[in-house]
Amino acid sequence: MRLNILITITITITIEKGHKAMSKIRMNEEYRTKILNRFVEHIEGEETQEKTAYLNAIANMENIYQSTFEVAKKVVERAYPKEDVETCKTLKEKYGSPLDVVAKDKCFYFSRAKEMNEEIDQYSDDHSEHFDFGLFGATNNSEYSYDEGGKKFAYAYMRDHLKDKGLNPDIIAQQKDNQDNPYKSQCINENDEALGRNGRYSRYNSDRDNSNGITKQFDEAFYLDIIGTSHCRSRTIDCTSEEFETFKIFKSAKSNVANTHQIWIDTILKQKEMIKTGLKAYRTLIEGVELMQELGIEIDEADLVKVNSTGLTMYNPVNLADMIKGMKNKTMTREQKIAERIKYESDHVVVVDNSSSAVN
Repeated sequence: MRLNILITITITITIEKGHKAMSKIRMNEEYRTKILNRFVEHIEGEETQEKTAYLNAIANMENIYQSTFEVAKKVVERAYPKEDVETCKTLKEKYGSPLDVVAKDKCFYFSRAKEMNEEIDQYSDDHSEHFDFGLFGATNNSEYSYDEGGKKFAYAYMRDHLKDKGLNPDIIAQQKDNQDNPYKSQCINENDEALGRNGRYSRYNSDRDNSNGITKQFDEAFYLDIIGTSHCRSRTIDCTSEEFETFKIFKSAKSNVANTHQIWIDTILKQKEMIKTGLKAYRTLIEGVELMQELGIEIDEADLVKVNSTGLTMYNPVNLADMIKGMKNKTMTREQKIAERIKYESDHVVVVDNSSSAVN
């Protein structure tokens, strides 16, 4: 009983010493960076309204991707019947490249049927629109797959995969108001490489597709046979108004993945900037630790100070004195060994606080 009381008192005193020592440690850029990184790690894992909206957008996209493609398949095969496609392939085998007119494509210009007495512009978005089922497919009416909207969707949709590789899938969202710069370019190149998006990613059909890995595997599920190898607009495919609306909902869902991702990242950036401002005003490490604790974020003080770039923590007065003392008087009596064991067990419980001793 007395031993337990002794250990408890020792622990309490050591913790108080640890906090007192922590209050003397001056804040520096390395500590600020460590605290900020821990904060960002925490808020990215929080279940907020913005994050929930983003995750729901992804779930909705997964639900309608295949069903929308089935509608597209029906429309395309109605325009290019399978028997006609097979005839063209047979003629190519017989007469060679001059009759090579069948290609596989994943993007299409669909045009809705004209209502009775309706006057329409053939190329207006209300009547005719470009739809791309590829991972990097445009989310606006552009027929070019390399627009930034396609990358926004791909990075947001495959965010977990890119994060697992230690990459930054949020780069475009983070730098939406910034001009191109080396860091942004590097992150984009790394993301594209990880997803298998080649610099000569296909705008039109599989014959020009040099993608690989995830992008190639993703896109291959959405290729359909078409007759005519020119780009989408010159082979507009008719569909019903209902089918056209289905395609527009699909494109809107793709945009929503990118948009909700942007909104979520915006909230993280705003919080991050506020924390950075606060940390700049703090003069001691304990202020930063207390801030994290007030925000409900667990932070290990020892991790903040034990590995600092100067390596001075190991040699602070308390640690260095303990190391020196341990180099002599190796022979101990039984009573000394018991006392050392008690001290070790009490110190081991609060090793975090001991390693947090003053560093000036």
